[in-house]
Amino acid sequence: MKLSKTVSSLATIRFQDCDPFNHLNNASYINYFMNHREDQLIKAYDIDIYEMARKTGISWVSSSNQIAYIKPAFLMEKITIESQLIAFNNSNLKVEMRMYNSDKTNLKAIIWCGFTHFNLLKQQKEAHAEEFMSLFKSILNPIEELQFEKRVTRLKFGENAMT
Repeated sequence: MKLSKTVSSLATIRFQDCDPFNHLNNASYINYFMNHREDQLIKAYDIDIYEMARKTGISWVSSSNQIAYIKPAFLMEKITIESQLIAFNNSNLKVEMRMYNSDKTNLKAIIWCGFTHFNLLKQQKEAHAEEFMSLFKSILNPIEELQFEKRVTRLKFGENAMT
């Protein structure tokens, strides 16, 4: 069975996550992105990071985030979130996630998240097992841009934005 390189889910913007203008609060975007990724890891790749941490003491911790807010997400709006693994090495992952309106005609936000494979018992970085390295090779979906700002520009303004 071929695994998806880009995974997608739908969500609804909730009242408790909004500011007084009925926009998704800037800090809440990260929660929506992380919830999406956690759900999709289980659904698409059968990886439950919490069960893994409970059983082995090893999982991934968030190590960095770069986010661009492009258009507001509104109270009770249906959104689509997509994510893909764009880079990895023996102990780190870089995932790109994009938030759109429900039919993906308007990009609302983009984030690059760094994750470090971490041994919670030893409190140190852990190398990925070979089974994970094989999985990552099969689902890797790299992007052309190596700099976040260039990626944001390309997504906001299209293919001709960089020329």
